[in-house]
Amino acid sequence: MADDTKLGRAYPGRPPNRLMLGICAVLGFAGIVTLLLGNIIGSIVVPGHDWVADTISDLAAGRYEIIQDVALYGYAAGLLGIGLGAAHIHPGGHRWTLGVFALACLAAIVVVVGARNEYGDSDQEGVVIHIYLVYGLGILFAAAMIAMAQDLDKYRRGMAIFSYTCAGLWVIGAIIFFMLPTGYDGAWERGLGLVTMVWLGAVAATMWREVS
Repeated sequence: MADDTKLGRAYPGRPPNRLMLGICAVLGFAGIVTLLLGNIIGSIVVPGHDWVADTISDLAAGRYEIIQDVALYGYAAGLLGIGLGAAHIHPGGHRWTLGVFALACLAAIVVVVGARNEYGDSDQEGVVIHIYLVYGLGILFAAAMIAMAQDLDKYRRGMAIFSYTCAGLWVIGAIIFFMLPTGYDGAWERGLGLVTMVWLGAVAATMWREVS
């Protein structure tokens, strides 16, 4: 690609800090790995867990909840890192700003999901907000993918189509998820999570290629 597509070109006279951008990219990758490992380890350790029928939330409740909680906190750190990196290389425009705030809010919601511990165990005490957090995740992931698509394409060719594709898979998949029988929703939920991880990894890679 031409030099004018480099991230630094978005800042005439003020190129991005390579160290900060590298740290943000590494945080993004680390968050993805943490979530994957937490899900795999939790699925093995939690007795009787069926990854096809049981959702990820079921791993985050009970005796071994710490495994999935740590995985969620790690993913939140990854989302925050990519959000910070995106803010640092802000190319201008309202769409990118929306994407940055969406990533920051996603990180906060994932932390709350892990901290509230009101999923998977039929908790009905106090104010139960888990379903509203799930709705927030659905809306904000779609918002981030769509809002940042066009500007990501300026930095790495093909990212617009990739982001829109991820957004489409995410939105359609989320709608189907709420209509699925409980015997299959665990596997479907993991597929949705994979969509977010693939997109976040692509954004992290876009940042990393500028410091490698």
